[in-house]
Amino acid sequence: MWVLSLCVATAALLYYVRWVYKWRNPNCNGVLPPGSMGLPLIGETLDLLVPSYSLDLHPFIRKRAQSLAGRPVIISVDPEFNNHILQQEGRLVEMWYFDAFAKLFAMEGESRMTRVGVVHNYIRRIFLNHFGADILREKLLHQIEEMVERCLRKWSSQPCIEVKQAASAMMFDFVGKQLFSYDSGKTSDTTNMRFNRLLRGFMAFPLNVPGTAYSRCLEEHRKLKDMLKDILRERLNSRKTSNVDFLDQAIDSMHDREFLTEDFIVRMMLAGIFGSSESISTMLAMIFKLLSEAPAVLVELRAEHTRILEKREAQSTALCWDEYKSMTFTMQVINEALRLANSAPGLLRRAVRDIPVNGFLIPKGWPILVVMTALHTNHDVFENPLEFNPWRWKDLDSGTISKNFMPFGGGMRQCVGAEYVRAFLCTFLHVLVTKFRWAEIKIGDVYRNPIINFKDGVNVKLSESWNK
Repeated sequence: MWVLSLCVATAALLYYVRWVYKWRNPNCNGVLPPGSMGLPLIGETLDLLVPSYSLDLHPFIRKRAQSLAGRPVIISVDPEFNNHILQQEGRLVEMWYFDAFAKLFAMEGESRMTRVGVVHNYIRRIFLNHFGADILREKLLHQIEEMVERCLRKWSSQPCIEVKQAASAMMFDFVGKQLFSYDSGKTSDTTNMRFNRLLRGFMAFPLNVPGTAYSRCLEEHRKLKDMLKDILRERLNSRKTSNVDFLDQAIDSMHDREFLTEDFIVRMMLAGIFGSSESISTMLAMIFKLLSEAPAVLVELRAEHTRILEKREAQSTALCWDEYKSMTFTMQVINEALRLANSAPGLLRRAVRDIPVNGFLIPKGWPILVVMTALHTNHDVFENPLEFNPWRWKDLDSGTISKNFMPFGGGMRQCVGAEYVRAFLCTFLHVLVTKFRWAEIKIGDVYRNPIINFKDGVNVKLSESWNK
């Protein structure tokens, strides 16, 4: 009996040793870029999740590791290579996501939203119809201004607000209204809270075990998905064709678009909510923090918006498109905040064929993390790159900016909501600095793990300005 046990143990040991060897030495038809595969299954993911209290590159990324969450990953901080890869969608690379995100938003398989061609073109067009420049100019800019003033007035009645959490709830309400006519007044606060819990878990290690952050994230995702599916089915059963919101347009397109299933439409709405809420709420929290630490920037910002009000024929007139486009310094402030604090660590692509690079080889099927922070903190382009200096943008030409500043991605996958995000942030700042003031209660340190977070949050007390 002991002989059999010894044989089994020996075989298991040999299998384990062989498995670890294959893990540490993956197949490649050339020389892999420098790096390490880390521990079996988890790779170097734990190093990536260690908080780094700096706006600079995460220390882990500087090591250029090769394995995250059980997958080999090439991490690139080379500006020239990054620019090249982003232009090669459909030729050398395809869009890719980590398992946690891919499972939540179904980014794998034939029904994935990241497919090129007809699917990509439809998604881009429908989001532009409801969040693009034309609709912003026609009516959305005014709606944003009204909603922001309403929210800031509500915030000012509270003793303290945590900016990111409050802004996330604000964005959920606003984007939900555009997508499926969501009315927060007719629902409980649990919907916003549920979405916030989902956001906290989506970058967790994809271990679906009860009690883990990822498990809780999946549960909240299921509940939100069920809620949206109920709204969709109610709309389908009502047979209304008002074409008022995003959902109406998607339903109208179902008869001639095979990929537009109920699940696909729900995933589009979830992605729209996530994309807006996470990015804008993070940026607003960062802007509050940066302005609180840079009083000279705040003075010039207020001066620019005061001039806008003074040029109006009537003080009660709403913000118009020309005024938004005239916000030169405001846009510099936003560009600088985006440069320093883009919420995502980078953009993910997957090699669809072997890619030779400077004597090394990126194997087919390997993901590539294009680190945008490396571009945005390049000392050769941005002097004192970790300093918040909006005035630097006056001296940067368009060519330099296009190659070294990509907060909304690049190539054919540039974010369809870029203009919407800029317009929203500009409008928010216009209302904030002309009609409100704020006092710091507690503003925590910024850290990356690898996305931007705030230790102890950004807590402020708002009050209406009587000088408006």
